[in-house]
Amino acid sequence: MGAGHDHGTGEIQHERPLWWALGLTMAFLVAEVAGGLITNSLALLSDAAHMATDVIALAVSLFAVRLSRRPADTKRTYGYARMEAIGAVINGGLLFVVAAYILWEAIGRFRNPPEVASGGMLVIAAFGLVVNLISMRLLKAGSGTSLNVKGAYLEVWSDMLGSVGVLIGALIIKATGWTVVDPIIAVLIGLWVLPRTWTLLRAAGHMLMQGTPSDLDLEEVRKAMASHPEVALVHDLHVWAMGSRDVILTGHVVVREGVADIDEVRRGVAAALEEQFRIEHSTLQMERTKEEGHHLHR
Repeated sequence: MGAGHDHGTGEIQHERPLWWALGLTMAFLVAEVAGGLITNSLALLSDAAHMATDVIALAVSLFAVRLSRRPADTKRTYGYARMEAIGAVINGGLLFVVAAYILWEAIGRFRNPPEVASGGMLVIAAFGLVVNLISMRLLKAGSGTSLNVKGAYLEVWSDMLGSVGVLIGALIIKATGWTVVDPIIAVLIGLWVLPRTWTLLRAAGHMLMQGTPSDLDLEEVRKAMASHPEVALVHDLHVWAMGSRDVILTGHVVVREGVADIDEVRRGVAAALEEQFRIEHSTLQMERTKEEGHHLHR
């Protein structure tokens, strides 16, 4: 039996800021790609590639928010929560490809640094910084209550650092004429992206493999359930997440001898799970003896 749970409808209020951030980021992405090609700046193109991943991240966040409105059906009994992890895998794969290309291109530019229009590079990077700061402001409120929005917020935050890097590179080139600074900045942005990409892919893979959420200790959950005065044993305990917020628990609970109201014990254990671990969706099979539980499993 399960306790009541929220399928993510609380995220709907964050949809408008996500739309604004997506629109601003997409508009500037086009401008930055054009500017990178015109100024011959690999650092700008590298930052544009990173901003493209922001567009994907924001689109995935919006997609997850929109799908959270759709109820589960007979074919998808858990709804569409897993699309968040699938989108993260797609995002991570693109990040790896883009970062590898930028690093490869930078090697060639170290050998033969081309001319770079530092003035145009400076102007475009400044506009990019403004767009990032506006998007961060739009997403900041939701990042505190929604892990989905927090992911998008962190994407934009890291891209803001990329814009700062391009600005610094443009200023150095303008002051010294050292065009080799351009591929150096591009490599630094690429090296910044790769570890974050691996973390993203690992987290998405862990979710798709139905791993225990990283912020939960399974043994602590087991101890909390077993601490109920009428519980003798907890076994076959499983905890996983369908999305960032949808934590699900199933388990077998053996009650002590002489307990009259098993359902009362179940409600108490479910309430403790919700209060201590914010697990709102728990399915508990109640058993009177351990032997009964083994019999049910055979």
